[in-house]
Amino acid sequence: MKVACRGRGLHDVRRMSDTFQRAPGKGTLEKALEINLDPAIYGTIAEIGAGQEIAHWFFRAGGAAGTIAKTMSAYDMTFSDEIYGRCVRYVSCQRLKAMLDHEYSILQQRLDEKRGADTTFFALADTVRARSFKDQDSNACKGWMGIRFQDAPRGGVNQLVLHVHLLDDTNAEQAAALGILGVNILSAAFYSRAGLPELMSGLMEGLDRRRIEIDMLHVEGPCFSDRAFDDRVCALGLVEQGLADAALFAPDGTIQQAADVFYSRPVMLKRGSFDPVTRLHMDMLAKGVEAFQSDIGEETGPCIEVMELTMNNLLTHEGTVDKEDFLARADVLQALGKYVLVSKYARFFRLSEFVTRHTRKPVGIVLGVPLFAELFQEKWYEEIPGGLLESFGRMLRHGLRMYVYPMGERDSGEIITARTARVPVEQQSLRDYLIGIGQVREIVSGDPQFLFTSSYEVREMWLRGDPRWESLVPWEVLRHGRWKNHKIT
Repeated sequence: MKVACRGRGLHDVRRMSDTFQRAPGKGTLEKALEINLDPAIYGTIAEIGAGQEIAHWFFRAGGAAGTIAKTMSAYDMTFSDEIYGRCVRYVSCQRLKAMLDHEYSILQQRLDEKRGADTTFFALADTVRARSFKDQDSNACKGWMGIRFQDAPRGGVNQLVLHVHLLDDTNAEQAAALGILGVNILSAAFYSRAGLPELMSGLMEGLDRRRIEIDMLHVEGPCFSDRAFDDRVCALGLVEQGLADAALFAPDGTIQQAADVFYSRPVMLKRGSFDPVTRLHMDMLAKGVEAFQSDIGEETGPCIEVMELTMNNLLTHEGTVDKEDFLARADVLQALGKYVLVSKYARFFRLSEFVTRHTRKPVGIVLGVPLFAELFQEKWYEEIPGGLLESFGRMLRHGLRMYVYPMGERDSGEIITARTARVPVEQQSLRDYLIGIGQVREIVSGDPQFLFTSSYEVREMWLRGDPRWESLVPWEVLRHGRWKNHKIT
């Protein structure tokens, strides 16, 4: 069908392409056929690491000659280097972008004059490490996938890049999942880009989180110029939609892989809602880092300082996530030079498992006395088979340390520390044991300005218009529009 349309004018091609708008719920083979029959889509598929599973779908569907200009699979490193240039890591974003650069430029050089007036070109590529017969580490099965494409004949050039984890148990299953995802990427790029939720839904059709985790999504180009496609909003959307467990943002605002940032580095985390960030939060982190570095010694190097929010901390009363609210909090934390981690981990032990999966260096969490005391409440562990003890065992099994910042009681003037925290009588021996073995550390002295004022109270002052709140937050908060422009209602 596509061959018969090649002589048509641009208007006719666009009109015919519109008739192929995808109905929801189509299977992978149907989507591959739909693309094959769309007269405006033509390009190259280059795959390294799990066979040619993406191209396989288009050949099976029939009519692939109308869509595929070339398929590539340069497995040998020498061949790969000759085609795409040398790189340090072959399963990397650097290699993926080199593949997209090379394949897309060839399409335009060789075919633009002949068919550029009625064709939207694409280059679809992946470089992955799928499970081999000798693999024991399931975390190693991951890779990069992406597409570069035009939104109209000789129109703007757009790009979509993913980092994925392959979670199936066998090579064959992982390759099959990769093939489905590849078809979804091509289909979503042309048919499902009206908004971020639609794009993400299109990427995961025919798949679920037991098979694939997408922990990074980056888009650019005229199709994605809306703020709704901001990198940080995309990363937040992946966690919100359940496609990823966590997203990490660097101080410069870029999205980073936790495996790359945390690798061989000690990590200190502070959990909170940070609405707004307070000087108490910053003093807690500073005192925690000081004690942490004293414990682990100088030879391990400086630690990564991470401010972590759970998705629950970002939910509105309607149960949705306010993206602008999130961006405001992230802006301030990043302006303060901190990494920002957004996770779905309500449980501390799951957060611990996530971080310790990516580094073998020490990990610490700094928290206040109220939250520390809550960790010893049995009611939070009713659905966990081993209850409270299993939770603590899983949280601390990799040597994680908790640093507990003191709290002042306004009525009595008493300073409460980890050792005097009001935990249930049944759990006091456990608390004392953890302190005794050094996995819970008291931060003996906090800043007297903040000991008697909680971050919750600071937020209430701000909402009431009480000017005292301004002395309790960093200046980066005061200059940000969300808090500076708040009007009392």
